[in-house]
Amino acid sequence: MKVLTGPCVLEDRDTVFRIAEKLLPLSEDKRVDFYFKASFDKANRTSLSSYRGPGLEEGLKLFSEIKEQFGYKLVSDIHESNQAKPASEVLDVLQIPAFLCRQTDLLVEAAKTNCKINIKKGQFLAADAMKHPVEKVLQTRGVDEVSYINSQDNGVWLCERGNTFGYGALVVDMRNLILMREYAPVIFDATHSVQIPSTGGTTGGNSEFVPYMARAAASVGVDGFFFETHTDPKVAKSDGPNMLQVDKLYKTIEEIFAIKEALQSL
Repeated sequence: MKVLTGPCVLEDRDTVFRIAEKLLPLSEDKRVDFYFKASFDKANRTSLSSYRGPGLEEGLKLFSEIKEQFGYKLVSDIHESNQAKPASEVLDVLQIPAFLCRQTDLLVEAAKTNCKINIKKGQFLAADAMKHPVEKVLQTRGVDEVSYINSQDNGVWLCERGNTFGYGALVVDMRNLILMREYAPVIFDATHSVQIPSTGGTTGGNSEFVPYMARAAASVGVDGFFFETHTDPKVAKSDGPNMLQVDKLYKTIEEIFAIKEALQSL
């Protein structure tokens, strides 16, 4: 099972390395295909005053240190097509943000690298619309047919986090997890699924619901999970209200494996 986890954004070096060290036991779990995730630039923040991260150059330096010390596979978002090549020299997975999942140039440049591509489904799209971003990546990599197997073989994933319907919150339709697996392996973004989009200049969330959403996705069946985590979400510089504290992350992952094992025994 793939697990993509780490802080929302690269904060100061001490904080990032403290979180990375806390995740070491998870990286050594033989049941888990582990990826350390953080953003070098949160380019879609609501307010100009919100912390965005260290940027591409400094962020990649920090990622390189993490890879050297811990040996982790690394995931981060790219927002501009010219970021794909330099990011691919350090990262293992290039993540396409939800709001940018239809941007052709971004997808094509990402697909030209040797990285895996994790495409987050836009909150404004139906599940079947995600065939087209997958198609753009696969065709760039020389594959014409969109299928789960072709995406798996060519390193293309889809990531679900729910849809907005004007509520000021996200609603997850669990059918999407099944529908999107026709096109690619599916990662469920458990922490962003409980996000409350910006109100008053900041993004809120209900992290207490994260374990329940993860359990539901595990019972439906997915290829992996995305969690943002922190040693102290209350002081996180981005997305603290929907993050899981590291100890709760470990408990949630054990619950996911318990569900998977129960299903396999039926």
